[in-house]
Amino acid sequence: MRLKVTKFLVTFLMVAALMLGGCSTQQVSSSTSSPAGTATETSNTTTTEATPVPETTSESIPGMSNLPRLEGKATVVMTVKGSPITIEVDGTNAPITAGNFVDLVQKGVYDGLAFHRVVREPQPFVVQGGDPQGKDPKFPAGRLGTGGYIDPKTGSERYIPLEIKPKGADQPIYSKTFEMAGVTTSPELTHKQGAIAMARSQMPDSASSQFYFALADLGFLDGNYAVFGYVTQGFDVVNKIQQGDRIDSAKVTQGAENLKVPQ
Repeated sequence: MRLKVTKFLVTFLMVAALMLGGCSTQQVSSSTSSPAGTATETSNTTTTEATPVPETTSESIPGMSNLPRLEGKATVVMTVKGSPITIEVDGTNAPITAGNFVDLVQKGVYDGLAFHRVVREPQPFVVQGGDPQGKDPKFPAGRLGTGGYIDPKTGSERYIPLEIKPKGADQPIYSKTFEMAGVTTSPELTHKQGAIAMARSQMPDSASSQFYFALADLGFLDGNYAVFGYVTQGFDVVNKIQQGDRIDSAKVTQGAENLKVPQ
């Protein structure tokens, strides 16, 4: 019994740490909130389902047609402290999430940004970055984790819906965790070591630009957060990242033609 309780407490503390690092109270609509770390869903977040959405289609989600989409796969090379990390971005199973990431890479959003949260104790968890506020060297490090990408066309923060494809399904489920949607299968893209996924607040549709690398197999996050690719080379570089380290650059090296950006 003591071992089970200890394991539960470790898991709880890790997820809590991921949430506390960057929650903001901004609410932009009935179905979105500001981006931050990740957390398990609680009963007070289910109010985000105000607009019914078909679980296997995206056409009814407001703003979906205005988001970038990756139709296929792409390769991104992210350089940290002079060393490359190669990421295969999977738009086949997560077209909106992958498209958002590749579009931000193409725009240079991630260049120079800091990794503001690194959790390795009590056991390997995540390395998280992608807050554009980190571009400003004077921005307080303790407040990183509260920002997202501001679209210059609208002057507002770009949010993307939670997008997770069940194994064997034709389409992803949008705006719902698997628990909320009653899905009992595993996702196509799981939180195995080396996964890259979108960070968000408790609201399902609050991801923007922040992402995290899984430092270990994190199956307890499957069905709750959107994995969109995997590190294929350079995981040793990810393992050496320390809080405060910055991304030298991020470049799309293959598959740029698969990115479809609304005009």
